[in-house]
Amino acid sequence: MNVENGVHDAHYYVPPPSRWPLVGSGALFCLGLGAALTINQVGAGRWILLAGFAILFWMLAGWFGDVIRESEGGQYGQQVDYSFRWGMSWFIFSEVMFFAAFFGALFYTRAISVPELGLLGDTQQLLWPDFKASWPLATGPKAADYQAMHPMGLPAINTALLLSSGATLTWAHWGLLNQQRQVLSRGLGLTIILGSVFLGLQAYEYHHAWTAMNLMLSSGAYGATFYMLTGFHGMHVLVGTIILITMWLRVQRGHFTPLQHFGFEAAAWYWHFVDVVWLLLFVLVYCL
Repeated sequence: MNVENGVHDAHYYVPPPSRWPLVGSGALFCLGLGAALTINQVGAGRWILLAGFAILFWMLAGWFGDVIRESEGGQYGQQVDYSFRWGMSWFIFSEVMFFAAFFGALFYTRAISVPELGLLGDTQQLLWPDFKASWPLATGPKAADYQAMHPMGLPAINTALLLSSGATLTWAHWGLLNQQRQVLSRGLGLTIILGSVFLGLQAYEYHHAWTAMNLMLSSGAYGATFYMLTGFHGMHVLVGTIILITMWLRVQRGHFTPLQHFGFEAAAWYWHFVDVVWLLLFVLVYCL
């Protein structure tokens, strides 16, 4: 039924039964089983794990392919568009809460746990000789000697790269809205390149930190929070880059119009979210 002067349309596409949820369940089962067997050094574990990843990628390609074909076939009306927007909004909100948990752990360690350990007096000396209530911790139970990350150098370059990628993606969106397909394609391509360079530099940073700075996951609370926050962010950049590559390929096939392009918008929302998280990371992890 039409309501609010046609804001919602009467047509709501209901897709036919799909095999992809069942395929996805099989992929998750293989991933979980393969990871458990691999950790316990069972020979077949790695092959089951690889099979899980292969099935997962097949499921993603097939399921998103169906959605793209339905969208380009004109099956989706305004109500479906609203559903997609609400779904993506709640997904990004869940990602906000995901990173909030790790930022909360970082805050608790720095602002509460470490100062309280410094107030233990003789008991603290008994538990952890030569402990100093400072951040990052340079001493520990095993006197692990590591160096902390500094904001200048690769972290600052990566910040500039992500900020620039946000600008190029906005430029691409402007080209789409103004029916300038060449601008859209170039802007998306530049964003993909900037994201890929970011990932390459972060991999180099990790290698340098691990080998030259002795900064590892086992390097106390600082090493754990550093790698957990930056590592999960890097995973999100990788996923975002893959999504943008998919959008670029769709642009080459003539997909998206100024009035119907939520797939592109969803990718842009996700990428801008990744940008904002990195700015928080740069300030709270590298600078402070």
